[in-house]
Amino acid sequence: MRFKNKVVMVTGGAAGIGRVTAENFAKEGARVAICDVNPEAGEAAAKALGSEASFEKIDVADSMSVSEWIEGVFEKYGQIDVLVNNAGITRDGLIMRMKEEDWDAVISVNLKSAFNCIKAVSKIMVKQRSGRIINLASVVGVMGNPGQANYVASKAGMIGLTKTVAKELGARGITVNAVAPGFIETDMTAVLSDKVKEAMLAMIPLQRAGTPQDVADAITFLASDRAAYITGQVIHVTGGMYM
Repeated sequence: MRFKNKVVMVTGGAAGIGRVTAENFAKEGARVAICDVNPEAGEAAAKALGSEASFEKIDVADSMSVSEWIEGVFEKYGQIDVLVNNAGITRDGLIMRMKEEDWDAVISVNLKSAFNCIKAVSKIMVKQRSGRIINLASVVGVMGNPGQANYVASKAGMIGLTKTVAKELGARGITVNAVAPGFIETDMTAVLSDKVKEAMLAMIPLQRAGTPQDVADAITFLASDRAAYITGQVIHVTGGMYM
């Protein structure tokens, strides 16, 4: 029960990596608050997590909504120990054909949301002089990937944000790290063609796709006391796809 009586917030917690991450924390005693734009999936996820879990329908790109959500959780529990910035979308397309609204949407949901959440929660964590912030980056944020200029830019930005905030908040006992998943079996990758999936698998020394559980385990490790001296790092959960 590494997280007994801890308060954990997870964005995009209704499905995929976010939901499994929330389940990891709940199983180890945490009180978990999740948000998502999908109310049905979000309510179901919170119900499955137990009586200490809560769900709010939140547009994480909207700073006011994020502030109200975080303030509400703090008022309820009097503390926030862990923030996981997991919310993310894709709007793929070659740069020469990419619509401006698709660029803006991905940057807002994937990167601006993390800024919104970190800005709001850091004020609480600084007063506590403790906290863990884990940001979801991606292997493509360091490798690049054709047809995903917006997504790659958002994830590369997440890595830079992680390192900077780690330097800003470290003196107050707050660690900030990123987890960069590789090819993970989620709804986001399920829509890929068999040809693309085979090409991705051929790049992985462990010769299998990752699972949301693989990523969630790395996240919960970084949030634990065992990772107290790790900050400003990017942990690649890729099966060796990137070294």
